[in-house]
Amino acid sequence: MRPGPGVPRGLTVPAGELVERFSRSPGPGGQSVNTADSRVELVYDASSSASLSEAQRRRVLRNLDGRLVDGTLVVTASEHRSQHRNRVAARERMADLLREALAPPPPKRHPTKPTRASQRRRVEEKKQRGRTKALRGPVRGD
Repeated sequence: MRPGPGVPRGLTVPAGELVERFSRSPGPGGQSVNTADSRVELVYDASSSASLSEAQRRRVLRNLDGRLVDGTLVVTASEHRSQHRNRVAARERMADLLREALAPPPPKRHPTKPTRASQRRRVEEKKQRGRTKALRGPVRGD
């Protein structure tokens, strides 16, 4: 992965930590079509990866909690007819997921105080609204 937020020096996941599985890609076709094993399933065990620091591992496990199965991230690619192009697509997709998971959370928003002029305007509008409603009372005949 390229350097970015959360990974200032980039990240390299060794090929030994990635497991690739191949299967037949689903889709339309007739006789003798889609018989090649072009669908790629890329498996990465984030919970026991040596390429992540302890802080990075905690962040990945927390941010990808819904996508992980026992600490393992699985990405599939079957949009191309070529197995090689699907392998590249799966690796890019996994890199994008890890990059997003490793990014630090956005800074906390500190709300600004309203300006004195805006407070004054708000009070004046409230007073004007009250005067308008007071005029709606019953009509007195003098």
